[in-house]
Amino acid sequence: MAIQKILIDQFLMLASQYPVLDVRSPGEYAHAHIPGAYSLPLFTDEERKVVGTAYKQQSRKKAIKIGLDYFGVKMRPMVEEVERLVLQLNDKSRQENDPVVLVHCWRGGMRSAGVAWLLDLYGFKVYTLTGGYKMYRQWARARFDEQYQLTVLGGYTGSGKTSLLHELQHNGYKIINLEALANHKGSSFGALGEKPQPSQEMFENLLADALYTMRRVAGNAGEIFIEDESQRIGSMNIPDSFWKQMRSSRVIFLDIPFEERLTYLTEEYGKFDKAAMVNAVIRIQKRLGGLETKQAVNYLLENNHRECFRILLKYYDKYYEKGLAARATDPALVKKINCSTVDIKTNIQNLLHEKITVQ
Repeated sequence: MAIQKILIDQFLMLASQYPVLDVRSPGEYAHAHIPGAYSLPLFTDEERKVVGTAYKQQSRKKAIKIGLDYFGVKMRPMVEEVERLVLQLNDKSRQENDPVVLVHCWRGGMRSAGVAWLLDLYGFKVYTLTGGYKMYRQWARARFDEQYQLTVLGGYTGSGKTSLLHELQHNGYKIINLEALANHKGSSFGALGEKPQPSQEMFENLLADALYTMRRVAGNAGEIFIEDESQRIGSMNIPDSFWKQMRSSRVIFLDIPFEERLTYLTEEYGKFDKAAMVNAVIRIQKRLGGLETKQAVNYLLENNHRECFRILLKYYDKYYEKGLAARATDPALVKKINCSTVDIKTNIQNLLHEKITVQ
């Protein structure tokens, strides 16, 4: 069988059916990778450093010889690992004879060529990505410049917007959950109960993949619901071009009474570790103010979560109002919906009653 080099669009189409093998080092993969790709490193991080140093300081041939020393003892284990992977994915990819695998490294150079040669020799049908992961990054960044039919779910803190997104998805609507991609809920308390945040690069890859998936399913048409966010979500930044598009899109603003939202927040965050919550309050001390910070912390120490969150909610409401006032959008694009409660089922009905439907 001949190894086929393919461009990024074809590579990603095949990636929805067949396993993607990322043969970069573990450190490169951990920093960021194509979503769904499987890590099959040709070299360890240290081995990559040795080969790279030899390439720069001695010669290409010397680097290849060192690389072959590392590669030789790994050949059989790598083949067997790919066999196991293909077997696990057999129902999805329906591979029985001549199983297909996709291989890439950083630039589509020697590492992917070496692994592709081995797997092709063994009997796999192998495709490699022209330009490697570097080409994927160019593709990912280009996704943020495309135009999407976005509907932004707005509302003050404690409005249950994320839960509403989940319910919309359950009802067949297309959504992108930025907070899930960022592993952060956006506020100073946003990291509580979440996994560590990805790198900025990986966040962008995940967002690009989500946008690509929405477009692949629905084409250029089709409404996508997305939560109103600050450009910064924890340590993640929404890419500028996509952020600007969010800020100029239609907004559905859920107007829910303060006390209802306060009850929701108290139930949502009151279960977390007290020390972690105190640290979260202290992180916004400069913006919250010394007196309010001291009062909020004292309420937490007294287990009076409701009064603590009352202080914080007033702060976040002012912060959100400021952002809403500065929004670069036509006021006619903002649709306000009065909701008496944070009950998600009720608010879904409020949305449907307003005939907010996917086009």
